[in-house]
Amino acid sequence: MAKRNVELIEEAGIDVDELKKKLIDAAAAEFTTYYYYTNLRTHAVGLEGESIKEIIEDARLEDRNHFEALVPRIYELGGTLPNDITEFADRAACMDARLPDEETTENLLEVLLDAERCAVGVYTDICNYTQGKDARTYELSAAILHEETEHEAWFEEILTGEPSGHYRRGKPGVSPYVSKFIQNK
Repeated sequence: MAKRNVELIEEAGIDVDELKKKLIDAAAAEFTTYYYYTNLRTHAVGLEGESIKEIIEDARLEDRNHFEALVPRIYELGGTLPNDITEFADRAACMDARLPDEETTENLLEVLLDAERCAVGVYTDICNYTQGKDARTYELSAAILHEETEHEAWFEEILTGEPSGHYRRGKPGVSPYVSKFIQNK
């Protein structure tokens, strides 16, 4: 733990225990979303399903990157991940992105869109909580928010047919905003 860093954040008015809770819950959501997107991608079948597989894959890999970027910050603040995977998954800040009962492409896209909308809310909250008080966590959360907003736009565009102005990455999992926070990438 970077003790002076924690002291400075507390002096700025941040409840570090509350911040660690928010970050662990966000990391749990990223971890479980990675799992669920793996399953959703597998069930994107047929011509319509094939057309969205790469986009699901991109969001899936970037969500894994978000998890990897959050973990060091949690430990820097003196936090730890739960030792029990069930306890960790139960803490996820967003609902599980489960396969819909009726596995149509439209229903898969609804699940994906709901998950991304939740993530946008989670990182907006963390940004609002840390802005002007904890630059490191704010910058990390803002970078993740940029990517989650793009993911939301991708799925909404496909679902509604309305242009979003956003594009897929050249290679899945690039994480253009978050990559600078990932160790050993």
